[in-house]
Amino acid sequence: MVALLRGINVGGNRRVPMVELRKLAEDAALQSVSTYIQSGNIVFSSEKQPAQVEALLEKGIVKHFGFEVPVIVRTAAQWKTYAKGSAFRDAESARPNLLHLALSKGAPADGAEKALRDRAVSGERIKITNDAIWIDFAEGVARSKLSPAFLDKTIGSTVTARNWKSVLALHELVSALEES
Repeated sequence: MVALLRGINVGGNRRVPMVELRKLAEDAALQSVSTYIQSGNIVFSSEKQPAQVEALLEKGIVKHFGFEVPVIVRTAAQWKTYAKGSAFRDAESARPNLLHLALSKGAPADGAEKALRDRAVSGERIKITNDAIWIDFAEGVARSKLSPAFLDKTIGSTVTARNWKSVLALHELVSALEES
């Protein structure tokens, strides 16, 4: 499985050292735990359901660090599907740092794709496929009006995103864990 933490270690706020995060995950009975970069990406094995793992990690983070952090968990099979290719194949190689996979806790609301497209004023392309929300920030993220708060409101639940490079790196970790 892959767990994504939202909004940690950004601008010195909500500091979560990866060593402590791995220990917290192991204490929550997750196995073969590894992390990827400092933005809160955990790869692990577990017999638990994704929603159970989300709740365990969220509670553990509050207890250990003293603040809330939303956690979104996807299975290895789901992650493999994401890594097979985005909705914007041209952006995968042209601008992998600007192509994002956004995932939400709940299913995207009806009409979310249209609402996101209506708000896209900086050349963004948006496509929702099943639970994957693909956003190509062709002109950069800084100019975009697709803020995290707007994404949450429009999708209908907490959303976190990772760029294409991170999607592929997490896929490699998931694949290596399955092979071990």
